[in-house]
Amino acid sequence: MVNTGDTAWILTSAALVLLMTPGLALFYGGMVRAKSVLNMMMMSFGALALISVLWVLYGYSFAFGDDAGLGLIGDPNQYLGLKGLMEDTTSEAGGLPAMAFVGFQAVFAVITVALISGAIADRAKFSAWMVFTGIWASVVYFPVAHWVFDFDNDDTGHVGGWIANDLGALDFAGGTAVHINAGAAGLALALVLGKRRGFGRDPMRPHNLPLVMLGAGLLWFGWFGFNAGSALAANNTAAVAWVNTLVATGAAVLAWLLVEKIRDGHSTSLGGASGVVAGLVAITPACAAVSPIGAIVIGLIAGALCALAVGLKFKLGYDDSLDVVGVHLVGGLVGTILIGFLATTDAPAGAESVFYGGSFDQLWKQLIGAVAVLAYSFVLTYVIGFAIQKTMGFRLSEEDEVTGIDTVEHAESAYDFVSLGGGSGSATLTGQARAEARNTEGATRA
Repeated sequence: MVNTGDTAWILTSAALVLLMTPGLALFYGGMVRAKSVLNMMMMSFGALALISVLWVLYGYSFAFGDDAGLGLIGDPNQYLGLKGLMEDTTSEAGGLPAMAFVGFQAVFAVITVALISGAIADRAKFSAWMVFTGIWASVVYFPVAHWVFDFDNDDTGHVGGWIANDLGALDFAGGTAVHINAGAAGLALALVLGKRRGFGRDPMRPHNLPLVMLGAGLLWFGWFGFNAGSALAANNTAAVAWVNTLVATGAAVLAWLLVEKIRDGHSTSLGGASGVVAGLVAITPACAAVSPIGAIVIGLIAGALCALAVGLKFKLGYDDSLDVVGVHLVGGLVGTILIGFLATTDAPAGAESVFYGGSFDQLWKQLIGAVAVLAYSFVLTYVIGFAIQKTMGFRLSEEDEVTGIDTVEHAESAYDFVSLGGGSGSATLTGQARAEARNTEGATRA
């Protein structure tokens, strides 16, 4: 029998997670300069479109089909095109229509890919990004989702992934599969594409901070579906995850703002919005494994460490445009590893940890799972990005980057305050922009 209450909750949660990708588009879009906002948002919407299709064609089968060997990937033919699932009223969750579980996991795949785009803002060709999106999801995300999210089912004989079953690392909603995965990929792509023109010299301030805060608010709202929805039922586990998500995020915001106040003398709206995301990222893997007090500790540590980590790109010389590494990779590592210290048997996951039970067993499992996903994602992403750069070209030319990626890639401007009238206006604007860019370039070199 289908559990209608649980099904309603999962479909609602899936819709909340879907909203996170437009929320991310607003968050990222506000953080870039005005000449890049449309491209930044299009990268999220492009991922939403393409991954939705690939998930139905073969992605779900790769991630949740019966294991094809060693816990590395699901049978690609088992659910090809979602065959056999429309009338099935059972799934790994039990009591859910299979298609509800398919839809819920689809939006996780979408947001993971979209997160990577922030690391290469201002300088990536949109066509190359779309090619990368399809390849990366196929060879990185779908297999990693199988490792982390696909659990064995003794009743049906289903065999899942190695991290979830053989290793036993805990990742309730995606600290490894989503955030460490996307953060490592963002670092690899940033290294492949190189630094933005003027990085470390020219001001590259966010052009619209209200947009950033709106995006952060939508992410926080949608994240309750992300975390509490991962209980796959409307039950106590979902309620614990909901409360832990709320309080960890609040603690992370406070910690980020405090670090800014001590370091810079003022707390910023950008810092507050970034603290929201840092807290959400860190509590994601741990929200069913720790107490609310443990969630506060995770939020405080993540908020402070991520606030400090975003400056590493200037010290180490890589250009992670919108701090995907500093927030998602670092935050994902913090939340995943701290499970080994803060997990309690009182929480739904029922795991012991160093501080609650005196056991180091879970800590080692968390470390192995985190490092495995980080290394796999980084190496394969670097190879994929390098191959695209050497074939079709991934990065814009210097002239196009100065002109503005919105004009070059999409023939549009986010803020058009001048009515040019007639169909030739866009071409004139583009020509003027290019001429101004060349003049600016010449003056700079002189």
